[in-house]
Amino acid sequence: MTGSAEARGFDFFSAGELPAPNLPADEVAGIVRDRWGLEVELDPLGSQQDQNFLARDASGMGTPVGVVKITNPAFTADELAAQDHAASRIAEASPELRIATTTRAPDGTPRSVVADTSEGPLAIRLLEYLPGGTLTGGAHLSPAVVARMGELAAHASLALAGFEHAGLDRVLQWDLRHADRVVGLLAHHHPDAAKRARVTDAAARAWTDVQAVAADLPLQAVHLDLTDDNVVCTTEHGVRTPDGMIDFGDVTASWAVSELAITISSVLHHAGAEPASVLPAVRAFHALRPLSAAEVRALWPLVVLRGAVLVVSGEHQVQIDGGANAYAAAGVEREWRIFEQAVSVPSAVMTAMIADALGVDLPTGARGGAAEAARIEISPGFDSARAVRLDVSITSDDVDGGAWLEADLEERLAFAALDAGAPAAWLERGTPRLSASRIRSAVSSATIPTGVDVWFAEAQHLAAPGTGLRLVVEGADGATILDGTVPARTRARIRLEAAPDGVRVPHLVRPEYAAGWLTLTADPAAGMGLETRQAEPGAPGPAGFEHDAAALVERRDRAFAEVQEHYYAAPPRIERGWREHLVGTDGRVYLDMVNNVTPLGHGHPKLAANVAKQLRTLNTNSRFNYGAVVEFSERLAALAPEPLDTVFLVNSGSEATDLAIRVAMAATGRRDMVSLLEAYHGWTYASDAVSTSTADNPNALATRPDWVHALDAPNPFRGRHRGAEAARYAPEAAERIRALAADGRAPAGFIAETFYGNAGGIPLPDGYLAEVYAAVREVGGLAIADEVQAGYGRLGRWFWGFQQQGVVPDVIAVAKAAGNGYPLGAVITTREIAARYRTQGYFFSSTGGSPASSVAGMTVLDAFRDERLQENAADTGAYLKGRLEALAERHPLIGAVHGLGLYLGVEFVRDRATLEPATEETAAICDRLLTLGVIMQPTGDFQNVLKVKPPLVVSRESADFFVDMLDRVLAEGW
Repeated sequence: MTGSAEARGFDFFSAGELPAPNLPADEVAGIVRDRWGLEVELDPLGSQQDQNFLARDASGMGTPVGVVKITNPAFTADELAAQDHAASRIAEASPELRIATTTRAPDGTPRSVVADTSEGPLAIRLLEYLPGGTLTGGAHLSPAVVARMGELAAHASLALAGFEHAGLDRVLQWDLRHADRVVGLLAHHHPDAAKRARVTDAAARAWTDVQAVAADLPLQAVHLDLTDDNVVCTTEHGVRTPDGMIDFGDVTASWAVSELAITISSVLHHAGAEPASVLPAVRAFHALRPLSAAEVRALWPLVVLRGAVLVVSGEHQVQIDGGANAYAAAGVEREWRIFEQAVSVPSAVMTAMIADALGVDLPTGARGGAAEAARIEISPGFDSARAVRLDVSITSDDVDGGAWLEADLEERLAFAALDAGAPAAWLERGTPRLSASRIRSAVSSATIPTGVDVWFAEAQHLAAPGTGLRLVVEGADGATILDGTVPARTRARIRLEAAPDGVRVPHLVRPEYAAGWLTLTADPAAGMGLETRQAEPGAPGPAGFEHDAAALVERRDRAFAEVQEHYYAAPPRIERGWREHLVGTDGRVYLDMVNNVTPLGHGHPKLAANVAKQLRTLNTNSRFNYGAVVEFSERLAALAPEPLDTVFLVNSGSEATDLAIRVAMAATGRRDMVSLLEAYHGWTYASDAVSTSTADNPNALATRPDWVHALDAPNPFRGRHRGAEAARYAPEAAERIRALAADGRAPAGFIAETFYGNAGGIPLPDGYLAEVYAAVREVGGLAIADEVQAGYGRLGRWFWGFQQQGVVPDVIAVAKAAGNGYPLGAVITTREIAARYRTQGYFFSSTGGSPASSVAGMTVLDAFRDERLQENAADTGAYLKGRLEALAERHPLIGAVHGLGLYLGVEFVRDRATLEPATEETAAICDRLLTLGVIMQPTGDFQNVLKVKPPLVVSRESADFFVDMLDRVLAEGW
């Protein structure tokens, strides 16, 4: 079917205006009662050309009984029958999906009639109501939801393939085979001349692209309206999973690929969505119903056409209905956003991106691709072999120490090379430039060059005769140098372009779109005789960074024990850090709000220099006599209160807590230990034995050895005793310890985090440690303070966590911050207690207390003093907590903001009265924060607390960015 003259059913082009039915609700309720014996109350639902109501049981609790659909009188009985058959066909083919079919009376007859109404005879059906809601609205759609939308479209496409029916013979304005005619017919209704021109021009270009492959596009029956409005979800714990479809009113025969084009176009108006956001749906569709090369080429132009049709149709419908159709009126802004997003990236770029994502080979030139670089003529005498290639990638030494944030870095490097005698200095195409990236950004920076940047020592004239490519030479300001003459010591941006007419290739593009843009250019370097380097095995390529990260995870899974988990299901590849920032291989910069291992921040220059110098000089074990281990031990002991004066050095927090437990056992001659529930102390045998966190070990409570006795978690927010009642935890704990002693199980010691970090940065109740320490000492045991997380000034006001409780332990276990990521931990105790460990033999740690680790430890202490890190933890921490508490006033999902200094926790609950933990929501929030440039992870036994423990160098600007992004996620969805 190619023209409206052949259509047996509705023909949009001959139907004229198509006002939607507008029956009063009470009239419709009367028809439902008279025809089907149902007493219902009706709530209006939106529709562009039909009229819909949600019918609720009027005699009960308002339970939905179905959706009353009043079909526009322009549609025939055959068309309605085709819709019913299509719905049934999909339901049979995919029984796991929920499909809204016409309901049936007790005798089995469909609830479908043609009724005489105040507007004449109208077809009225009662369709099945599918609970759970749709994706209607502007809330953010996660990649998982978008992928599921693609799966649903594929299921519909597969089920409807081969379906034939007389009611499919119709001409709809939504059928993209007629998009050019629809836009031509309706565009004049758009009141804005500038927008009208944008729509018609874009539609014309897209139509040309589609027509180039139209003969190769398969035809079949399609739903044609599997949009966010018509995809039904099952929602569990705030996370939506699309699993159903409604509204078969647009079922027709059309290009099969239209099904996917219409689905992904509906993603584009949602919060945070952009063209790259639809790729999960495209991949998911292709995995079930593979796209042909022709369909890949047609897909994005069809998205553009869908956007154009929506814009002109929406304005037209508003005018037809005279403002009475609120659904159509509300959609005008939404439809314009879809169009704007669809045309924000050229179709040639999106087509190449889609082909790359699917691994589909397109015919030569179909990607808009460039040929191999041809020769570029340069002024005689230029010695390209002596040109210096500059490197501002994330692995370059020249970007160390935050140099990549300096605006003149590239110029400085270039002029240094020229001053050293090089005829030119240049930056290569396709390699991410960290110098182009920026911190604290909700979107990635444009870091991928589509050409080369060159600084010539002497003026040069460039030309590319007969290449078939367009040589573009621009100055640093982006202005084109029309005659190709580049002045000396001036940046020239040089590209070889094969872009379609009217498409301007940016010199730097965002990594998400690099695979598309790079196909529109060739590398000028080879054509200029500049030596290009060969990629190292396993190194990320000039595009496809998502593939690179995924490939690395696959390699990791093959060689690295799976129990050593990684953050995120699809983690970016991180290969550099600076202060409170982490950098992916594509140049994307993330704010690190979770990494308490590095209080000095990432890439600390002095720490790197000092450790490197020591490694060049000497690195051995502590049995040798050298100064670093003595000096560090002296300084660390001096930080502990009297009478703690003796230090053991180890490699990690797990080893520190393990050794602390063994010291207590050796000092007392006992084996029993007391710990707290919901705590984590490490992975060694002893430290794991006293760990009770079910988040870290789901079997923790069932697998504790008999020598471990766990006390109630003294959590004043969600524990057994809350609020003022939390004062009961300490006396109950003391009584339990005395009872153990009375039963002949007097403990060797009591171990606890001094600030309840693993549970979410929760302070212990006032006086808790004082009373429990007194009880354990009363029965002859030792008090062990696990300072692995809270120690080293993280609380701001106090260097040690136990100082907040006004106590002094017998043994301190510390790590993490001590080495700023270099393996270093310590146990600090008294000379007398340490001496008793001799009963267990000698203690030795191969690298604990090595010269390098000792130097790292001293450098960290120097930085704390010189960079005022503890003061920053107090000041920035208080500011951050205040902002988070203000956020909690506006978002009820936030149950509480815990903590002090830069040791905070944001606890999410579904109900502030019951404190039901919002576990799934928390994980989804962390995933969305990652897309906005923030690294964050959950903690606590219910994994419902944000673990806010950034490097202690974090700035107020970074604190603001984190809170702003969290606010955005909570407002827009996840």
